[in-house]
Amino acid sequence: MTGRITYKDAGVDVEKADQVIGSAADLIRSTFSPEVLGKFGGFAAAFRPDWTRYHDPVLFSATDGVGTKLKIAFLTGVHDTVGIDLVAMNVNDILVHGAQPLFFLDYFATGSIEPGTIRSVLAGIVNGCRLAGCALIGGETAEMPDFYAAGEYDLAGFCVGIADKAKICDGTGMIPGDAVLGLGSSGLHSNGFSLVRKALLEKEGYSVDAFLEDLGKPLGDELLTPTSIYVKPVLKLIEDVPVRAMAHITGGGFFGNIPRVLPDSCSVIIRSGAWPIPPIFHIVRRATLLDNDEMFRTFNMGIGFVLVVPADCADRAVDMLRRDHVPARIVGEVVSRSSQPEPFKLV
Repeated sequence: MTGRITYKDAGVDVEKADQVIGSAADLIRSTFSPEVLGKFGGFAAAFRPDWTRYHDPVLFSATDGVGTKLKIAFLTGVHDTVGIDLVAMNVNDILVHGAQPLFFLDYFATGSIEPGTIRSVLAGIVNGCRLAGCALIGGETAEMPDFYAAGEYDLAGFCVGIADKAKICDGTGMIPGDAVLGLGSSGLHSNGFSLVRKALLEKEGYSVDAFLEDLGKPLGDELLTPTSIYVKPVLKLIEDVPVRAMAHITGGGFFGNIPRVLPDSCSVIIRSGAWPIPPIFHIVRRATLLDNDEMFRTFNMGIGFVLVVPADCADRAVDMLRRDHVPARIVGEVVSRSSQPEPFKLV
C-alpha cells in the first residue's frame, strides 16, 4: 500500500459516530433531571445531587453487561431490548442496597458502525433509564476494525446511585421468622445464555424463528424479553415497609445470590412450589437434563428479585407490589443458622 492513509481508511469513521450520537441527543436528554449539569457532548458528564434530601448520603456504584444474550440480538436483528437489559443489570444491583440510581453511562464497541443498530440499542438504554428513574449522562462508542465479527458488538454499563446511610439495606435486623418475598421475572433475564444457546440452538436445533407451542411465541421473542427493572416499585415499598435485605437473582441463581446478603446468624429456606415456573425454564430443563438444584443454581426460575421483610408485613408488602403491577409472592422464610448450617436451602 502506498500513499496517504486516513483514520477512515483504517476503518474508523469518527464523523459517522459523531453523527449517530448527535442524532440521538434529544432522546438521551429526555432522561436528564435537573441534577445533570453542563451541555451534551462534553469530555465528562457532571451530576450534582440534591444533597439536602439526605442526612448522611452514601454513593453506590455498579457495572455489568448483557453477556451472550447479545448473540440472540445478532441472530434476530432486534436490538432495541438489550439496552433495557444493560440498564436493568446495573440498576437492580444498586437497588439491592436500597439506593436510588442517579445516573448511567454506557460503552458500545463494534467493528464497524451501523447507525440503525446503534440507534436501536440507545433507544433501549434510554427506555431502561426512564424505567429506573436515572439519567443517561455519558458513554463511549468505540469503532474497532478487525476486532469484532461483522454485525456484532459488545455492551457495558456503569451506574451510580445514592442512599442515606441510616436507610442502607444490608441485612441488619434480620431474624428467624422473617418472610422472603419473590418478585416475578419476565423470563431468563440476562444470565445463563451460553447454556441456553448451547442447549436450545445447538443441541435441540431450534432456530430463533421457531414457534414453540409451550411459549405461544417464536423462541427469539422469548429469549429477547428484557430484564425486569424493579427500582420504582421497590423504592416506593421501602418507604412504608421495613425491608431487611434484598437480592438480585442473576448469574449463580438462588444459591449464589441470596447468601450474599445474609448475616452470619441467618439462613433462608425457599419453597420452589410457591410460584409458577415460566415455560421457558421447563424447555431449558428438558434440553439440558439438569436437576432441580442445578437449575436454581443457574437461572432465576421466574423470580428475578428477592426481599426479606418482617412476617407481619409480608401480606401488605405483596399487596403493595401487586398494585404497582409487580407479581409478588411469599416464597420462603428466614431460619436460624444454628438450625440450618447451609445459608440457603431449596425445598
